[in-house]
Order: sequence, then structure tokens, then C-alpha cells
Amino acid sequence: MQMIESKQNKQVKQWKKLHRKKYRDELNTFLVEGWHLVEEAIKSDWTIEKLIVHEDETVPNEWENHEFIYVSDEVFNELSQTETPQGIMALVQIKVEEKNDFQKVLLIDAVQDPGNVGTMIRTALAFDIDAVTLGKGSADLFHDKVIRATQGALFHIPVIRGNLDEWIDKCRTNDIKVFGTALDEQAKPLNEIQSPGTFAVIVGNEGSGVNPEFLSRADETVYIPIHRQSESLNVGIATSIVLYHFSLVT
Repeated sequence: MQMIESKQNKQVKQWKKLHRKKYRDELNTFLVEGWHLVEEAIKSDWTIEKLIVHEDETVPNEWENHEFIYVSDEVFNELSQTETPQGIMALVQIKVEEKNDFQKVLLIDAVQDPGNVGTMIRTALAFDIDAVTLGKGSADLFHDKVIRATQGALFHIPVIRGNLDEWIDKCRTNDIKVFGTALDEQAKPLNEIQSPGTFAVIVGNEGSGVNPEFLSRADETVYIPIHRQSESLNVGIATSIVLYHFSLVT
């Protein structure tokens, strides 16, 4: 059984670099931590380069076709980004997603909080969205907090890091109606909206909302009616409500 016991080991130092976006992009890999997330990665068509296993854990028999390496408690804690490590990680190869055949799309504009981005990806999968596009200024897809918030959904739905202008163009080319979320006089209450069956929904930054340039290109803008004493909704929650509504009326 191969065991790494030192934090100074070259592999350990390289794995730790994956906590930073610069090195994830450079090495084209990222870390997934925890039994559930690792299992979801293994069940998907993503490439698992290696399993990193705590010395006290045992790899399930069905996972033994994957390359794995045991590490000491000290090394595992050095790599872990959770408060209560579960003893299992996977080194996963970044996959460049493409999606040209789509009918329902979520477009995310500059949402910076990793938890919100992960929640929206998880929600998109739950409501049968075909693809998610992360626009400029959004949290990195492979940030550990994004991965945890998706609860593994990122392995089962195409998430593209792309240009929202280009995606709006794609939607128009494919006769897909684009809805922008906004609080303005032109926006319609969500409950008055009937889904055309194929659609794209644009959601925006926690503070400033959707870029006005994108809103100007939307076919229609919508808002969620809320209690007058409530100022606003968290963007992750708002996205869940909008996608749930569209799933009901489609």
C-alpha cells in the first residue's frame, strides 16, 4: 500500500496548489472532497485521475479500478478544506463542456458568492434545465464551496464558462425566448408569465442585479412579488422560485 506521510511531498504540494484557480486552470484538474461528492464524480462521465484516501479509511471494492493513494492524517488535513474531513478526495480532470442542443438554459451574470452559484447549479439540475452558463465575474465553477453547494449536480448537467452575449445570440437563433430577472417598471410579476416551453432565464449579481445591457436584449423581464416589508430575496432562492415556476407552466 502506497502511503504519503509528509506535507513536503511533491505531489502533496501540487495538490494543495489546486485550492487556487490559477493552478486549477494551469493543471486542468480540481479536488473533490467527501464521500457523496466523490461518488457523484465516479458515477459521472468525468475523468477521475486519482483518489486520495485517509490512512484510516477503506476504498469501496467497486472503486478499486481507480488509481488511489493513501495519505497520513497530517497530509489529509493539510489538503482538506472542510471543518470535519471525511477522509476521501478525488483528483478530477476539468472537462470543457459544450451544449449546442438545448431548450432550457440558465444564464448566470456575475454572481460572486460560491454558495449561490452552487445552489443555482443544483436547482437547475432539479428542474431539468439543459445547460447553465457562468458569465464573466461569477464565482469559479471549481471553487471548493461551489462544488460542495452543488451536492454533485455539476457532474450531471453541462455548466459552461462562457460569454452571455453569445448565449443570448444563440437563444435568439434557436427561437428561444429570453427572460431577464429585474426590479423595474417594465418587469412583469412572475405569476403572470406563461412559459413558451423553451426559454432562457438570466439571473444577476447579488448587489447590482443583471447587467442592463443583457436586460435590454431580453424578450421580457420578470420579478417575484414579495411582501412589501421584504426588501429582496437571495439570488439563489430567487432562481429556485423562477425555475420552479417555469417547470410548472411548461
